[in-house]
Amino acid sequence: MKKSEKLGLWMLTALVTGNIIGSGILMLPADLARVGSISLIAWIFTACGALALSLVFAKMSSLLPKTGGPYAYSHAAFGDFIGFQTAYNYWIMVLIGNAAVAIAAIGYLRVFFPCLHSPLLGTAVAIGMVWIFTAINLKSVQAAGITQIITTILKFIPLLAVAILGWWYFHPSYITQNFNVTHTSNFSAFSYAATLTLWTFIGLESATIPADSTENPKRNIPLATILGTAIAMFIYFASTAALMGMIPHEVLVNSTSPFAAANAMIFGKWGEWIAAAGAIISCLGVLNGWILIQGQMPMAAAADRLFPEIFNKRNKHNIPVSGQIISSIIVSLMLLATTNPSLIDQFQILILLATVIALLSYLYTAVAEIILLPKEGFRQRKNITQIIIAVFAAAYSFWAIFGSGRDIVFYLAILVFSSVPLYAWLKNSHSS
Repeated sequence: MKKSEKLGLWMLTALVTGNIIGSGILMLPADLARVGSISLIAWIFTACGALALSLVFAKMSSLLPKTGGPYAYSHAAFGDFIGFQTAYNYWIMVLIGNAAVAIAAIGYLRVFFPCLHSPLLGTAVAIGMVWIFTAINLKSVQAAGITQIITTILKFIPLLAVAILGWWYFHPSYITQNFNVTHTSNFSAFSYAATLTLWTFIGLESATIPADSTENPKRNIPLATILGTAIAMFIYFASTAALMGMIPHEVLVNSTSPFAAANAMIFGKWGEWIAAAGAIISCLGVLNGWILIQGQMPMAAAADRLFPEIFNKRNKHNIPVSGQIISSIIVSLMLLATTNPSLIDQFQILILLATVIALLSYLYTAVAEIILLPKEGFRQRKNITQIIIAVFAAAYSFWAIFGSGRDIVFYLAILVFSSVPLYAWLKNSHSS
């Protein structure tokens, strides 16, 4: 792959920030308002956990700048089985997430096109969006990177408007008078809010996955990971804090579009349209970024003979064409399944499960650093500070998985166990 066809620093940073900042932030202030302003303290704790994870991924990408990110690190530390399990679980997470983002985009598009309330038409448009961004990603990683920069910049407009201009409409009493409204202990309220805010940082590992398609990966991947996470942290905290001081608590907890209401206060009637357009662009940017990932992850595993060989078939631009097409077909089938109203509740459970799958890959990566960092093969002296960060990141990931609830952990266990027979089948098929 030519240097001009690879992802540069700003494309990678946009990939990280764009994949982190999705549609979830748009409703999060209303969810946090149901907890109270103690959730802002939980934000700080969550930011520390996300920063520790970003430092882990930054360090691992410099030790092992190989396509696959979490898969590559787990494979190096634990061997074939855990490597396969990580790639398999993560790939499923991405496919579920892409279907969910496409559905969310349709929800916001209905503001401008009410005809999309028709389940069949809405599903058709969602599938069309998936294939448009698949086509962009099949052209080149550069095309996907440029698209990511544009959508990331545009999605910032309604969020930054609140984060910067919202302070002119800020009422401190909205914050101080509603510290904990859950009627539970401060610790319980804090833990619940920390769990809510954690979901919005999924994607901080994005820059580590297309390593072979990255310009100067040892420098750009760690830098983009930390920069992208830091940008998301600032926008998240500043916009949420400003919004919670702009809108009365009793109004905010019942709001279905808090950023639209906040932008309407700043810009008038146009503000709601700006927020809706920003939400659509946010979904499209996330879809573009994660479609890039859906081809790269199985390609990395297939290159190590831990996924079917078809996922490693590439074109002259090093794009995994077959893997991208297979992945988008599966996403399309998922979207077709959501036209049945009885399946929507189950699909919501899958979305939450997808988030916990990402956390499992974070746990594996943090432990992998603890194993690999002192090894002489990487020519690294034992770095106590970095290992302490990795231990904290591992503990944080485990706590977040535990805090997701018994049902979700149960489903996660089923998914993890399903990798066992698949791994056996794959190894036998390669040996025959």
